[in-house]
Amino acid sequence: MNYISSLREVIGNRPIISVGATILVINQKQEVLMQFRSDTLDWGLPGGSMELEKRWKRELKEETGLLAK
Repeated sequence: MNYISSLREVIGNRPIISVGATILVINQKQEVLMQFRSDTLDWGLPGGSMELEKRWKRELKEETGLLAK
């Protein structure tokens, strides 16, 4: 179970203030990577809630399938 899910079990549907990550990926043509969000049905930058001990490179892989150098 992840950290956010375990918090939800304790506090229910009350708001949570937590850390998130947004990753800006720009290629050699200066194009910006956007992804279609299934939760809001619109386009946005890759990112999401950060779990304990998660790093930005892992978040990039999780959200886009891309590996950072």
